Amino acid sequence: MKKLLFSLVLFIGLSSLSVQNVKWVAIGDSITYLNDHPEQTGNRVKKGYMTRVNEKLPHISYVNQGHNGWTAIRIAEKIEDLKIEKADIYTVFLGTNDWWGGKPLGTLADYEQKTGVGTVNGAFRVILDKLKSLNKAAKIVLITPMQRSDFVYLANMKNNAFGSYKDKNGQFLEQFAEAIKAIGKSENIQVVDLYHNKKLSVKNAVKYKLLKDPETSLNKKFKYPAYTKIAFNPEKDEYPYPVDAVAMTYDGLHPSDQGNEIIAKAIVKAFSKK
Repeated sequence: MKKLLFSLVLFIGLSSLSVQNVKWVAIGDSITYLNDHPEQTGNRVKKGYMTRVNEKLPHISYVNQGHNGWTAIRIAEKIEDLKIEKADIYTVFLGTNDWWGGKPLGTLADYEQKTGVGTVNGAFRVILDKLKSLNKAAKIVLITPMQRSDFVYLANMKNNAFGSYKDKNGQFLEQFAEAIKAIGKSENIQVVDLYHNKKLSVKNAVKYKLLKDPETSLNKKFKYPAYTKIAFNPEKDEYPYPVDAVAMTYDGLHPSDQGNEIIAKAIVKAFSKK
C-alpha cells in the first residue's frame, strides 16, 4: 500500500516534468564527480547517486558538474568558467570540503546581502543567482553534506581527515548543513537534508576501523566511537577500511552503493514535490 501511495505521489509531483528529455545539472564535489568515475573508488562503488536517480526516473538525464575537492566558495569563484548548461533541474551538493578546508561559513545575512565569495553563505548566493539566470523556471534542490567519519583515501593513506564528530577551526559540519537549510527556507526551495538522515549518521558510515590496538600492537576492529580515540599512522598501518568494513561509505567519507541508494531515493522524493 505504501509503495502504491508513493508511486501515486511521485506521478502527480512529476507531472510538470513529465516531458521527454528533462535535463538535470548536478553541481557538487567528489561525491558527485565519482558517479562517472567508479574506477577511482577502487571499483568499490558500482553506481553513483545520479545514475540511480536516472534509473528510477529515466526521462531525466543528468549532466555531471562534480569537481573533485572543490568547495562551494571555489565553485562560486569559477562559476562563469564552468559553462553550466541551461537545465530544467539543478541540484547543489556542496559544503563538506568548505568545512574541512576551514572556510568561513558566515551568516544568512551574507547570503541575503550578496556579500560575495568570502563566506560559504555568500558563495551560495552567487551559485543560485547564476542558476536562476540560466533558467528562472528551473527547479533547484539543495543537498546538505552527509555526516562523515574518518576519511582515508584509498590511493594515498597520507590523505586523511577526521570526521564530523568534532569541530574544524571552531566550526562543526552540522552548522554548514543548517546554513544550507536556512538558505532553502529563505528561498522557498527544496532541501534534501542528508546530514540528519539517521541512516547516514557517522556511526553508520563504516562498520569498523582497522587499527593497531595500543595495548597489544596487533590489528583490531574498532567501532565508532572507540576508533576516534586511537591514532592512525599512514606510514605503518594497513588501510583501515577493508571491503567488509564498508557501510554507508567505502572510505569514511564517500558514499558506498548503499549510501548512494539512500541519497538517490531522497533526491527522487524531492523531485516529486512541486
